[in-house]
This record gives sequence, structure tokens and C-alpha cells, in this order.
Amino acid sequence: MRVYVPLTLPGLAEAHKTGELGTGPFVAYAVTPALREWYVSDDIEELEYAALGRAALASLRLLAADPGAARRRVVVAVDVPDGAASADPDRGLDPAAVGEVRVSGTVALAKAAAVHVDADDAEQDVAAAAGALEAADGGDDDARFVVDGAEDHELLWYATQEVPNLVR
Repeated sequence: MRVYVPLTLPGLAEAHKTGELGTGPFVAYAVTPALREWYVSDDIEELEYAALGRAALASLRLLAADPGAARRRVVVAVDVPDGAASADPDRGLDPAAVGEVRVSGTVALAKAAAVHVDADDAEQDVAAAAGALEAADGGDDDARFVVDGAEDHELLWYATQEVPNLVR
């Protein structure tokens, strides 16, 4: 099963240093029944892109909680055994948790298929979005517009061999 692990650049640096994305259970995002219902598509590529987007939003939440981190969202795509990731059916009903799974066990960074990171030119919009997240969650439409502005930036694809260059 492909899962998308939300991180920050400092989190990616730590994963690079330890060789591990996490020592379960940790949160990731995947194509779950709730995500299929929410996104209303049978196209697996579209569904995986939606799961990646959910992980990018979770990365934005991590950035909001870490003001010292570079304002760039990070998502690591990794394949885990089917039994290693599970969705909580009760949590799947929460719109904020669509696609969320818990990954058990340790996942090696070397198993990652790719790393997705914002380009440098996204930093200003991502910083604004991280700052507006709390108000957007509270129902502020203007803040929601700012958060959506970060989503206008496509995450760039990097091979795992490029991680050392990303975390310098």
C-alpha cells in the first residue's frame, strides 16, 4: 500500500540522519474507503494525488506548529505492507481526517518511492497559509482563501537519492 507521510524539512533531515521515517504508529495518508467516497473517483492516480494533497495539508499543519522550520511542505511517498497501515473508521468520518491512516512498525527512508517538496517560490504563500490555518479551521473564509493559496503550488518530485541535497 502506498502511503504519504507528511513532514517538514527538519523532519526530513531527521529521517535522513536516522534512516527512518517513523517508528510506528505514525500518521500518513492513503487511498482509503473514506477518501474514495470524499473524492468520488475510480481513477487510482487521481485518488493517490488526492491522498498526496491531504498529506501536504498535514505538512502545513506541522509547519504551523514549528515556526522555525523552512516554509516548505514535505511529503514522502512510501510503500508499506498492506497490514502495516490502517484507517480508523470512526476517524474517517471526520472531514479533517479523510485519507488518514496509522502506520505501525518502523519504516525505513530507503523504502521511499519519492519525496515531494515545495519549490522555493512557494515559501511566501506557504508561510501565509501556515499563519492563517487556525483562523481557516475556525471558519474564516478569507483565511481559507489564504490556505488554498498554498495548494496552488504543486509539490516537486525528488528521487530519494536527492534527499541529502534537500536537507542541507
